[in-house]
Formats: sequence, structure tokens, C-alpha cells
Amino acid sequence: MKKFIILSLAGVLIFALGATVYAQAPKLEFKVSGYIDAQTFWTMNVPPRYTSAGLYGVTYPGSRFYPPGSGALTGYKTGSYNKEVAFWDSRAVLKMDMVMGPNLSGTIMFEIDTSRGGSTWSPYLGNGREANTVGGWSADRTAVEVKNIYIDFGLPYFGIPVPMTVRVGAQPIGVRPNMLVYTDGFGVTGGIKIDPVLIIPIYAKPLEGLDFAADDCDVYGLHVNAKLGTFTVGGYGLWYNMNTYPFFVNAPVAGLPTPLTPVVQGTYQASMYWLGVYADGKAGPVNINFDFVYDFGKVESKLGLPYPKVDYQGWAIRTKIDFPWEKFNFGVVGMYASGSDAQDTSTGGLPGQLVGWGTGGAAAAGPYWGNRYSKKVTGYVVPPGSEQDTNNYESIVVYGMESGASGGIGIAENTNYSQVSKGAFGGTWFAKLYGSAKLTPWYKVTLQGLYIGDTTTHGNTLGSAVKYPGTSYPYLKDNGSIGWELDLINEIYIYRNLRWFIGGGVLWAGSALDVSRNVNTTANPIYLNARPSTPWAIRTRLVYTF
Repeated sequence: MKKFIILSLAGVLIFALGATVYAQAPKLEFKVSGYIDAQTFWTMNVPPRYTSAGLYGVTYPGSRFYPPGSGALTGYKTGSYNKEVAFWDSRAVLKMDMVMGPNLSGTIMFEIDTSRGGSTWSPYLGNGREANTVGGWSADRTAVEVKNIYIDFGLPYFGIPVPMTVRVGAQPIGVRPNMLVYTDGFGVTGGIKIDPVLIIPIYAKPLEGLDFAADDCDVYGLHVNAKLGTFTVGGYGLWYNMNTYPFFVNAPVAGLPTPLTPVVQGTYQASMYWLGVYADGKAGPVNINFDFVYDFGKVESKLGLPYPKVDYQGWAIRTKIDFPWEKFNFGVVGMYASGSDAQDTSTGGLPGQLVGWGTGGAAAAGPYWGNRYSKKVTGYVVPPGSEQDTNNYESIVVYGMESGASGGIGIAENTNYSQVSKGAFGGTWFAKLYGSAKLTPWYKVTLQGLYIGDTTTHGNTLGSAVKYPGTSYPYLKDNGSIGWELDLINEIYIYRNLRWFIGGGVLWAGSALDVSRNVNTTANPIYLNARPSTPWAIRTRLVYTF
């Protein structure tokens, strides 16, 4: 009887899939696409994105600018504060699509990076890997990275008369990348087209952990949009169920360089949600883009700490309006992302961590002095691994543009691949005006200006100034102005597929970028405030697309 049932089911599958199988084109079509770029960076006080300071919209004394005495910044040489920084990088992307008719294809994508032209080879770089080191002298690096491997196929109808597709494998996982999330990972996504509605279910696996234990992490999501007249309107929800959090941490071992210290699982767990709506379209002569995102959730300790939980609740909103007119385009953008409270939030955002406001020093220094533990994050955050910071393209100095092998350079840019982060927007707001002109078929120029503000309370998102400089009281100042930024961007098409980006920007820094540093190594530190020299950046990018 069991054999009969199994054979019957097999027969049903054969008949159901038969039409699809025999409808496939017998000929394989091979497609290749990608790009090769070369970028230059010349900056002053514009640090790279890989840093934990300001991760949740508040900094400790000693900011991401890292003035002398505050320590080194990953990827930045000690002492680069108030000094010019210059380097090259390059990236090549090779995407191969193997297409077998309209209902079946496979994709493999490679990425080859040079994070610094002339980078020094080291067996310790990237846990013994040579990733991002193609630009080393004499080359010959084993630096090819596998970015994506996935299969796309159409499903048989099974009685449901709508087109359905499935993508399985290591693939891009993205929802509104300039606002929320773009990352790459193993998962299954789908597409169900019921005109005019497109339904996209999402499942991804950031961490498996032990096969026999409930310590893995899963992502569940649903993204729905519809074409309504001249607008595409959509909404989505994402749930990151993280039984291990952060995904990975380095366990320090004496005598070993940091990249080679054992990578262990986090000792926390987290459940985080993101809900959002958006609209893109044309209203009369103007183009409109609108986004609203709300995040909420919690992080809990597995170790039974006295303060075992941190609650998250933040939001962000952005509206962009473009008015194209002949060879010109004029526009305005407004963005606001909630910030945290420095009295409630640590830069790590984890239970049991001390906050950076009124911690340490003399016991009689004030009513709020003493050990204050992280309990709440109200700053807007993006999911683990999200590269929202390099996808926003809002400015050159603060938010970063034209990301490449170095991952983007911008004061506000921030990425954490093991836990949530503020991305580029958390704890800030801005208003931007811009105008562009395509003066010839091969040349476009854009001029834009931004006023950028700070939304963190009892502290600053990017700066770290204290209320009482020259004392040992690290009460953070609360300032509202990050500053005014002016950018000039040139885009030159040398050939149709060869574009040269040349951009420069300057930031007239406000008080929310002031930094403090400890000038005393004794038990009672002495903090002094400083204003960084005017941050500026000149960027170029030559990119060949094929």
C-alpha cells in the first residue's frame, strides 16, 4: 500500500511538471554582465564606516574621529585626525547568468576588491584570507569572492492561474536599500503576480549555529506592491528571529592578533521587526519618492544579568520631489530618523552595558553619577548586515556616495554585519536642495546643499563633546547642528559604458560634531573638547559597465 501511494504521488508530480519540463528551450543562453571601477579618495576628517562609535545614535567621550589619545580606528591610521588622507581602491563584479528558457536560469556572481591600492599582504588580514587585496604589489592574490549563487525558476500553476517564481540560494536580500536593507545571504524568495499586485515572500538564514540546538537565526518577510495609475505603492514587514545575538564576536586570546582570535557565538538573543510603506511615482510634472519605516523589538541576555533586556523602538521618514525641466532637474529631499537617549543607550546596544552619560569618575559628582545600564534604544536601526549606509547616496561628506571596494566613506556611514546598526540615517535629519543640468549628451553637473541635524538627546550622534571640559565629569553635551554641506558633482561619459564621476564636498561643521578626548591616563580622566578641522572630501570613480 505504501509503495502504491508513493508511486501515485510520483505520477502526479510527473504529470504536473511535465508541461513545464518539455516547454524548456533546449538551448542554453549564456549572459555575462558586471563592472570594473577605480576610485580615488582625498579627505579630511571623513572616517570610514567600519566603526562601532555612534552605532546606536550616541557616542562615548572619544568619537569616531579619533583625535590623538583616543586610540586607533579600524582601517584608519592612528593620528589621522585633522590630517589629509588619500588612497585608491577598485572593485570588479562578474555576473554570469545561465538561462534555459523563460522559466529556468542559474546565476553566479563574483566580486574582486582592492580596498587599498598598494595594500600590504598579511596572513592575518581577514582571518587569514586575502580578500580585498588585489591591489597589492606584484598582485597574484587569491582574492576572488563568491557573492551570489542562486537558481530562478517558474512554478507550474497547480490550478492557480497566476505567474509564480522562486529564487533559491545565496542571493541579494533587499527591501528599499536606500532606507532599510540590502545584504547577500542564503535564502528563498518568491514572486506571485496578481495584476496589478506583486507579492514577494522572503525567507533567509543568517546563522545556523549548532544543527541540534535552537541557536539559529531566521529572517521572515513579506513585501507587497502594486502599480496604481502613475504610482507604485508598497508595504512590507520583516522579522529577524535571532536566537544567537550578535551572530559572531571575537573572543580575545593573549598572543594572537585580533583577526585570528576565535570567533564565537553571541550570548544574547534578539527579536526585531521592521514595518514600512512607500510610494514612487509621478504627480503632474514632478516625481515623488516617499518612505516610512518603523522598527521595534528587544535584545535579551542568556546569562541572567541584573539588567537583562534592552527594548528597541525607532523610525525614519524620507520624501524626495524632483522637477525635471528640459535639460535640467531641480529637487528637494527631507529625511528624519529618530535618535536615542544617551542616558538609556550604550553604543553596543546590549543588556548589561554601561551607557556613556555620567559613568565613572568621582562618586560625588552629581545626582546622575554612577553606573547606568543600557535599557532602551529609540534611535532608528537597520538589520544586521544591511548596507543601507552605502546605498543612500545622499551626499559626499556626511552620508557618502559612489560606494565601492572600501564600502563607502562618510562621517555618518556605519555598518555592522553581526548586529543591528544605525546605518547612515539613525540619529540624524537633513533637508537638501539640488539642481542638475545635462549640458551635453556626455556631461552632467549637479550642485547640492544640505543642512544636517542631530536627533540624539542627552548626547550627540556623531560627536562626543562633554558639558564640563577640563574636568573628570563625562556628561555629554546635547547639540542639534551637524552642519551645512555643499557638494559639486560632475559625471562625464567618456564612452556610453565608461563613466567618470568627479565629486567634491565640504562640511561647515556644527557643534554636534565637536569631540572630546581624555588627556589624563589616571583613574579620574580629564576631558577636553575640540572642533575638528573643516571636513571635506574629493572623490573620483571611473567605472566601466558591461
